[in-house]
Amino acid sequence: MRRVLLHLVLGVCAALVLFPLAWMVLASLSPAGEASAVPPRLVPRSLTLEHYEALFTRLSVARHLATSALLATTTTAIALVVNSMAGYAFAKLRFAGRDALFRALLAGLLVPAQVAMLPLFLLLKQLGLVNTWAGVVIPGMASIFGIFLVRQYALSIPDALLDAARVDGAGELRIYRSIVLPMCRPVLLTLGVLTFMGTWNDFLWPLVVLTDDSMYTLPVALANLLGEHVQDVELMMAGSVLTVAPVVVLFFALQRHYIEGIVSGALRE
Repeated sequence: MRRVLLHLVLGVCAALVLFPLAWMVLASLSPAGEASAVPPRLVPRSLTLEHYEALFTRLSVARHLATSALLATTTTAIALVVNSMAGYAFAKLRFAGRDALFRALLAGLLVPAQVAMLPLFLLLKQLGLVNTWAGVVIPGMASIFGIFLVRQYALSIPDALLDAARVDGAGELRIYRSIVLPMCRPVLLTLGVLTFMGTWNDFLWPLVVLTDDSMYTLPVALANLLGEHVQDVELMMAGSVLTVAPVVVLFFALQRHYIEGIVSGALRE
């Protein structure tokens, strides 16, 4: 009975979480005006793709979709290299002030991202990177959490293995490329999923740093459309599905590696 009750509670919680997503998908496939009808219909009378067609033909959402994909992929690729190098250095390389610097980095986790946004914007303005895609990518190239996650996982790499490679004449870059990266594959996949999802879903920073609407990412472009098409619920739900679908597919494709990296990284001392 305890097991049955547990599964019943979990099933109810899962239904409550999935219901808004299911309604979003069904509303995006409903004819115009049906999603806002009173009383509301949970299942549309007929299914249509006209709202998705309007997004790609009339509203040029494909350009913003490609922009988001490009920026998220570029940021993820660079972040994996930078965070893995820094995490490995903090875990296995000995240098003056290593522990103090790492503690200072961890203290930075306590600072809300919104607080750091103004000085970051002013710095990028001085560098001439406002309203550029580089201005969107650069802040995501390294993160304190990413460095911490890789560092915790890299602590499990045997020192004897690294010392043996050094005795054989391998340099630190060769050790990083041939030993560290393959052994850190689970945590790097986890970090890659987190970084891609964070960059893809980011709304506030692209809104702040980009001023040209032709360069907007998908979340910002859809928010811009909301003011023009606030009454077209079905159209906005179709845009929301386009925003959510890629990260959901990515998560389900890599969920086993994602969970493995999170759990194993959390168990490292």
